[in-house]
Formats: sequence, C-alpha cells, structure tokens
Amino acid sequence: MIRCSKKTLSNGLRIMAVQLPHLHSAEIAIYLKVGGRNDPPGKEGLSHFLEHMLFRGTADYPTTLELETAFEILGGSVNAATDADSTCFYTRIHPRHAVEGLGIFASMLLRPTLGGIETEKRIITEEALEDSNENGDDINTDNLASKLLWPDNPLGMPTVGTLRSIAEFTDQDLKDHLLRYYVPSNAVVTVTGDIDPDELFSAGERFFDSWEGSPPPATSPAPSDQHEPQSLFVKDTDSQTALQFAFRSFSRPDRRITASRLIRRILCAGGSSRLLMSLREGLGIAYSVSAGISAYDETGCFSIDLATAPENLPLAVAEVLKETQRLAVDLLDGEELERVKRSYFFDLEYSWDSTYEMGVRYGWGELMEVFTTLEQDQEESASVTAEDIRNTAYDLFAPHNLNLVAVGPAAASTKQEISKLLQKYQQEFPVRT
Repeated sequence: MIRCSKKTLSNGLRIMAVQLPHLHSAEIAIYLKVGGRNDPPGKEGLSHFLEHMLFRGTADYPTTLELETAFEILGGSVNAATDADSTCFYTRIHPRHAVEGLGIFASMLLRPTLGGIETEKRIITEEALEDSNENGDDINTDNLASKLLWPDNPLGMPTVGTLRSIAEFTDQDLKDHLLRYYVPSNAVVTVTGDIDPDELFSAGERFFDSWEGSPPPATSPAPSDQHEPQSLFVKDTDSQTALQFAFRSFSRPDRRITASRLIRRILCAGGSSRLLMSLREGLGIAYSVSAGISAYDETGCFSIDLATAPENLPLAVAEVLKETQRLAVDLLDGEELERVKRSYFFDLEYSWDSTYEMGVRYGWGELMEVFTTLEQDQEESASVTAEDIRNTAYDLFAPHNLNLVAVGPAAASTKQEISKLLQKYQQEFPVRT
C-alpha cells in the first residue's frame, strides 16, 4: 500500500511524505515551478544557470566539495534538472538519514552563496556548445522544434540559454531570480520511501519555516495560431539526418492527455509498436524511433524522433505521416488497444518500486495541480475506447499542428520531395464536418 501524507506550512510550502515501506532507499525531491519560460527577455537560460549555482556552496557548506560530500555520507548523490517550466533538486538517500538530507536541501535553497559565477559560466557554455555544430548552428532538434512551435515566446528558447545570454549573467540577475521564483508557495518538497511522515513534517517546519517570498508573476501565454505544416532543415556534417515530428498538442489539464499516452505507445513504445515495425523491421531505415509528450499550462507538444540516412528521408517522412493519418482515420483493432493498455498497466505497477517515479507522481503532480493516483490512471486508461483514440489522433495529428525538423545532410531535391509530402498530408487529411 502507498500512503501519502501532506502538510502545508504557514508560508505555503507543501510537504509530501509518500510511504513505501517495502523499499530500502528513500528519495528527496524539491520541485519548483520555474523554468526556461520564466527567463526574462535577453536572459535566456537564467533558471537553468541558477539551478547550477545552488551547487556552488551555501552558508553551511561553503564549497561544492563540502556540499556534495554532505549528501554522500548520508548515502545520497544529489542532482538537479531544469526544463521549460519546472526545476527539481533530488537525491536518493538512506531512509534513516532523510531528515538530515532535508536539512542540506534547506541550506541550498535558503542560504546559497551564489559564488563562482565566472567558473559556472564556463561550465554552462560547454553544455550549450553541445547543441551547436562547428558553424555555430543549433543542431538540437528539441530547440529547433520549440522555435517553430512557439516563436517569440520564452517556451521557444533553449532552456540552457544562448552563448550570449550565458556570458552576460550577473550576480544581481541570480539574486533577483532567486527572490522572485524560489519562494515557498512555488515549491513542493517530496520524500518517498520507508519514512516517518510526522518526523519529516516536524523537520520540514524546523528547516523551512523561515522561508519567505511573494507568489511569482504569471507567465506569458504561448502562441497557438499555426495554420499549416512547417518545416526546418539545418545542414550538418553527419552520416545520418535526425528527424523530429513535433505536433502542437494538448495542455496538462486536457483530458485527451490520457489517450495521447496510449497513442505514444501504439506508435513507438515496445518492439511491436507500429513505427518500429515499419521503419526498422519492415524497411530497415532506422535503428530506433521514440516519442514524447510535453504538456504545459496552456499548450503542449507530441514529438516523434528518429535518425536515418539522408537518402531515406522522404521514405521515413512518408511512413510516419502514413501512420499518424491512419490513427486519425481508422478504428484501432480491439486486440491492439488491449495489448497497449496491458503494457501500460504493467509499467504503472513497476513504478511502485521507484522512489523517483513516485516522487514525480506526487511532488510534480502536486506542483502542477495534475496529481492522480496509480489507480486513477489505470481507471482512466481502461475507459479509453478505439473511438477515443481515433478522435484524439484526429485532433492531435491534424496538418496545422505539424512541425518537421531535419538536422543533417539533405539535398535540395530531398527537401522539395519532403515539402510535397507535407502538402499531400495537408490535402489528404480528412476534414470532418
């Protein structure tokens, strides 16, 4: 049995204690609703940079070495991640030392020194350079697709920032961003594992009760006025061309998200999925195909990624679009739908053994106001019908939602052929009255 207890402190900080008594490790995760879309204009990457800076020392652990060592002697290994609209600090830790680990995180969030900014600039610059080729062109398909999806909006900018913005960050930028977004009402602390909730709540009050701050400002809505397929080709010297099909998708609260999860599995999850059977087993033109769902407050993206030899690009594009249109037109076979659901249910059960996944479910879900239990996920997914899949696919894979990014070698004739395929997709996609 999973038992979750919640306590909200007087300053608005929410603490979630998720009991998993069958496990031998615990996980502490602190989620904040701040990410790339909260970066001020001209200071792209500031949220990500600030996340890194919190590892450079605190008033209690003045150096990175002392901070990292403090976690390690408790059985932990601290890490963090920043995406478009959230930041997470997390560590696996021995259950007996969860309270002590919570205290170290409090030191990071409430008493960072923010020293060593020039060293961190060099580190993040190296990270940003991983997304560029020798000509300085951005070759990260996620970044490029985001620019097509959400132009002139922070969601369309790379989370890591640009070389120029990274170089221009100041100490005051960090302090201002910390005061604006690292506030208790904008955060959720989650501890999962074989833990004592009362002990953690008491420790949480002791460590975080002095944390103060006003609710952060609202974000600017992302544009959603695309009317036709868009494509972007970036030349790069490689033996393969990376493809991403980025379909403008649904927001977090949208009920079609459940059907979208099953559609992702139908297309790309497991050896029997449609695109793996077609592109790899049938045609032999791709080694792997993956799909992902990104959902935000007001918009989202359903992406399909693969890499193939340049001469195979038109065939790969045609096959993917054939499958997306087929899902939007034909009713799914009942046996295929049940197989996909069954696989999804097993994965949900496997997550009981993961402190990380339970932390995401309870902590991130609480932060984004989309929390559901495993049982609720199972019930919602079980109720999805073949008609639901077709209707959701029709809305999702409509031509005006399509953005295609190709990074790598591509001849002019290939680009023209793909342009014709996109036009054909738009012309032949059924129109409902």
